[in-house]
Amino acid sequence: MVLKPVFYVYILLMSNRQLYTGFTTDLRRRLTEHQNGRVESTRNKLPVELIHFEGYMVESDARRRERFLKTTDGKRLLKQQMRDILIQKNVLSIEGIISD
Repeated sequence: MVLKPVFYVYILLMSNRQLYTGFTTDLRRRLTEHQNGRVESTRNKLPVELIHFEGYMVESDARRRERFLKTTDGKRLLKQQMRDILIQKNVLSIEGIISD
């Protein structure tokens, strides 16, 4: 059996309690880039913490998922799916309302 490359969609929790959604083929390398301030989108929101990732065998599936998670409906679904960790990290309140 030949293994194909894995494509990742990942979610970071930034220091301002906002979520960042990204795509990569090398999750460890990309996380290190974020943590070392080499990614412009998260540079001023350090530290960041990886709180979720998904692996895909087909790049187009991963990119489609990333695009969806960046939409309003995608963000809403993600917050429902990840409710427990978001409450634990003080991103959501117990009532499910985003904390300020």
